[in-house]
Amino acid sequence: MYILLDWFFTLLHLLIIGFNLFGWIWPSARKAHLIVVTLTLSCWLILGIWYGLGYCPITDWQWQIKERLGEVNLPNSFIKYYADMISGQDISSSFIDTVTGISFTLAVIITIYVNFIKRKRKKVN
Repeated sequence: MYILLDWFFTLLHLLIIGFNLFGWIWPSARKAHLIVVTLTLSCWLILGIWYGLGYCPITDWQWQIKERLGEVNLPNSFIKYYADMISGQDISSSFIDTVTGISFTLAVIITIYVNFIKRKRKKVN
């Protein structure tokens, strides 16, 4: 059961990360993208007040499953965990956090543009 839950959370993580980065591309998904990006940022910043900056409840739940499966020394970041696993290296947490922050910031800027600025310009023309 725990292995199935671990796979579920991995898939959920990958879908959310992919959607956070690229959901703005499809006009029909732009409102949903704005909502998901806002929820992600809220977890990172608002829940981060209590649990630490960058807190993700999905990572927390998945790490509880992984601990029950016997994994130890899990990093704070799902992205670091999988970057290390894929590369076979111990990639710097600060590097992963920087790349994550820059990528997410660009996605936020783009979603603000396509949801508010670009749409407002279309209405004016």
